[in-house]
Amino acid sequence: MDDIPIGALFGALIFLIVLSAFFSGSETGLVSLNRYRLRHLAKTKHRGAVRANELLQKPDRLIGLILLGNNFVNILASSIATVIGLRLYGDAGIAIAAGLLTLVILIFSEVTPKTLALLQPERFAFPATFFLAPLLKLLYPLVWLINLVANSIIRLFGVNINDANNQELSSDELRMVVNEAGAMIPRRHQKMLTNILDLEKVTVDDIMVPRNELIGVDLDDDMDDILNQLTHSQHTRLPVFKGDINNIVGILHIKNVLDLFKKPDVAKKQLEQSIREAYFVPEGTPLHTQLLHFQHEKRRIGLVVDEYGDVMGLVTLEDILEEIVGEFTTDPAMHIREIHRQDDGTFLVDGSANIRELNRIMQWELPTDGPKTFSGLITEHMESIPEPGTSLMLAGYPVEIVQTKDNIVKTAQINPAIRRPPKDDESTSLAD
Repeated sequence: MDDIPIGALFGALIFLIVLSAFFSGSETGLVSLNRYRLRHLAKTKHRGAVRANELLQKPDRLIGLILLGNNFVNILASSIATVIGLRLYGDAGIAIAAGLLTLVILIFSEVTPKTLALLQPERFAFPATFFLAPLLKLLYPLVWLINLVANSIIRLFGVNINDANNQELSSDELRMVVNEAGAMIPRRHQKMLTNILDLEKVTVDDIMVPRNELIGVDLDDDMDDILNQLTHSQHTRLPVFKGDINNIVGILHIKNVLDLFKKPDVAKKQLEQSIREAYFVPEGTPLHTQLLHFQHEKRRIGLVVDEYGDVMGLVTLEDILEEIVGEFTTDPAMHIREIHRQDDGTFLVDGSANIRELNRIMQWELPTDGPKTFSGLITEHMESIPEPGTSLMLAGYPVEIVQTKDNIVKTAQINPAIRRPPKDDESTSLAD
C-alpha cells in the first residue's frame, strides 16, 4: 500500500466511515420500526415498507448481513488508518491512528446515526432497504453460513429462533397501545376500546338488576291489575311469573299486547299467547361472552340464574352496551334513581345502588372486587350492620349512614369532594 497516494487512503477511510454509519443506522432503524405501522404500510404497497417487512421476517439474516458489513468496513478502516499513521508519524502513528479512529467511528459511525435512526426510524430504514435487499441476495451464502453457526450456538441456550416472529399482543399490552395512541385515536374512542377489552373481566353479576329490584308480571294477579301495570310500565319488556319470581313463564314485550287494551274483556290466555320463552343466563358469565350470546340468540334480555336455577337478577343488552359506550344520558346524577344530589355537594345514595354503575357514571373509585351494591360494600367494610348516624371512611370517601332497614343499609350520604387517598392500614372511623 506504499504506492497508494496518501490522499486516496484518506478518501477510502472517509468512505468506509460513511459505510459504517450506514450499517449502524440501518440496524437501529429497522429494529426500531413500529411493526404494526410497518404491516399497514406494506399492505398499502409502500415499496420501502414492503422490503423492510420482508427483511424483518428473517431477523437473524438481517442482523447477520448488517454486522458482516459493519465489521468488515470497521476492520478495513482500522487497517487503512494504521497505514496512514505509519506513513505520517512512524511507529507512534499506530497509537495515534487507533485513538483518533475510535473517536471518529464512535461519534460519526455509531452514536450519531443510531440516534437519528432511533428518532426517525422510517426515514432511515426505508431508504436503506434499497441497498440491503440486493446486498443480502449477493452475500446470501456467506450470511447463511454465519447464521448457521450463530443459531446453533443460540439453540444450546434453549432459545427457539422461530419465536422471533411471535409478536401477538395480550389484552393488557393492547390496552397500553390504545392508551398511548395519543391524538391518533380520540380520547372518547380510546375509552370505548379499553372498555371492550375490560368486558372479559366483568360478569353479568356485576351489572344485572338484582332479584329484589325486578319488576315483573305475576299471572296470579287480577287481569285488571295486570293491565294497569302494563299501562304504567316504564319498561318495554317484562318477565312474567306465577306467584314467585323463580316460577318464570317467559318474557312479555308490551308492544305485543297493545291490542288487548282496546278490548273490553281480556282473558289471561290471550295475554299468555304473547309471552315469549324466557332466556336464562348462568351466573358468572363474562360480558364479552354474553354479548355474543345475545347476538346469536337474537335476544335483548336475559334472566341470570345460579347453579340451582333460582333467579338472581336480570341483564339486558343495553346494560352491556353502556359498559362500552357509557351512559345514554347527559346528567348522570339524574339518570340513577338511587342517587340524589344535595345542595351542599354531597349525595344521598340508596344502598341498592350498583357499585360499578356509581363508578362509571359519577367517576368515583369505589372497590369493585367484592360486594356488588353500595350497602354490601359498607357492611363488608364495617363487618356489622351499622346504626344510623355512623360515619366511616370508605375507600377514602367520607360516608355517613342515614337509614338502615331489614339488616341492610337503605340510604347513606357520601361526600366525594373531600376524598383523600385511602391507606392500606386505614381503619374504620366511627362517629355517632
